[in-house]
Amino acid sequence: MKNLKNALLLKQLYQLKQLGYKYTSVTPCKEEEQDFTLPNTLESLRKQAMECHLCELSKSRHKVVFGEGNPGADILFIGEAPGTTEDSAGKPFVGRSGELLTKMIENVLHISRDDVYITNIVKCRPPHNDIPTPVQAHTCQPYLLKQIELIQPKLIVTLGATAYHYLTGDDTEISKVRGTIHKQNDYTIIPTYHPSYLLRNPSAKKEVFDDLLKVKELMGK
Repeated sequence: MKNLKNALLLKQLYQLKQLGYKYTSVTPCKEEEQDFTLPNTLESLRKQAMECHLCELSKSRHKVVFGEGNPGADILFIGEAPGTTEDSAGKPFVGRSGELLTKMIENVLHISRDDVYITNIVKCRPPHNDIPTPVQAHTCQPYLLKQIELIQPKLIVTLGATAYHYLTGDDTEISKVRGTIHKQNDYTIIPTYHPSYLLRNPSAKKEVFDDLLKVKELMGK
């Protein structure tokens, strides 16, 4: 919860600055007076995220894209950020990338999209579909980590370099780590390419197919 706490503290310091304070003995954020504990149900967490204004993405978004799927899913897919279509619909992966992801899940894993859970590193669309900044990603991270805690997936598939980096802290190129198995906490991570990359580079579909076969094998499907 350190990131969430720091974001709230910074916000209140900016408010004091706007009021004319240069140096102050005022304690802008008293830890004992504020509850930084996130809700213990996905629905309550979703409602809190819908009202989030901790970073600048809240100013440009149309809808918060919290995530959707089976709240008890064994497999969790994590992408980078909502795109234009997702920002309008309020749902993750509903555009062309979403259609491809659905085919990947249903045609390779042979399970329904409704059986998995899908979310992103950040819950609001960055302007111009930019890559989330470190500040944006780390501010939103408590929501993602709480989602993981509540869903308790056995396996997490990170889609693209951004999702893999912010979940693991590893800067290795996605082309070098895709399809590899990483143990972290109580779950296993398998990184692969983002569906939007596959739309631009159809030849990489074979590699993602192999990655998903590994997912299928690990899940005993």
